[in-house]
Amino acid sequence: MTRKRKGPGRPEGRSTLPDEILDVAETMFADLGYAGTSLRQVAETVQANPALINYYYSNKENLFGAVFLRRGLKIAEERMQRLAELEEGGAYSVEQLVRAFLEPSERLRDTKQGRSFLRLHARLHMEPEEISYELRRRVYQESTLAYASAFERLLPDVPSATIYHKISLMIGSYLYAFSDTNRLQELSDPEEISAAREHLLTDTVNFVTAGMLAGHEPG
Repeated sequence: MTRKRKGPGRPEGRSTLPDEILDVAETMFADLGYAGTSLRQVAETVQANPALINYYYSNKENLFGAVFLRRGLKIAEERMQRLAELEEGGAYSVEQLVRAFLEPSERLRDTKQGRSFLRLHARLHMEPEEISYELRRRVYQESTLAYASAFERLLPDVPSATIYHKISLMIGSYLYAFSDTNRLQELSDPEEISAAREHLLTDTVNFVTAGMLAGHEPG
């Protein structure tokens, strides 16, 4: 006897709906947070039956995870590719390593959805730990460990704990800068802000590189 599947069947005529749901949820989670976003709100915005959200993602926690994994895994993959390219090319500098780590995230600033993800990522530490910790571990642990090892090879006299501490400062710096969650618009002229943003990646790379090298000389 064949058991019937509970809930709605696979919807017809709107093949882009799963991505539309992720886009809307990404923006809502970024702006309202996990607790402030409901599946019904997502469904109403995407103009879909709430049951379809459950069909594709089962619950809010799964939807949040799918939103974060969609771009987070791509960032981690590109970081690993860039690290491999650096190592294949022979000697490289701390600055090059920092840039390889930061560029995949900075490129997200080019699109509205990318900027939403950066805001979502910047506030991830405020979300329930049982969700955020596992997502960070799943997405970034491999690449973070790989970059930490690379920094250790470039800075052999720096204790491992210090390397990891500085990496955490790098991550905090770029998320704050790239997500536009700062008060820059309140403190500076709009034209100056626009000019500064054109050099944001270079400024961040220089800032982080100086921090990595502070008190130490590369080997």
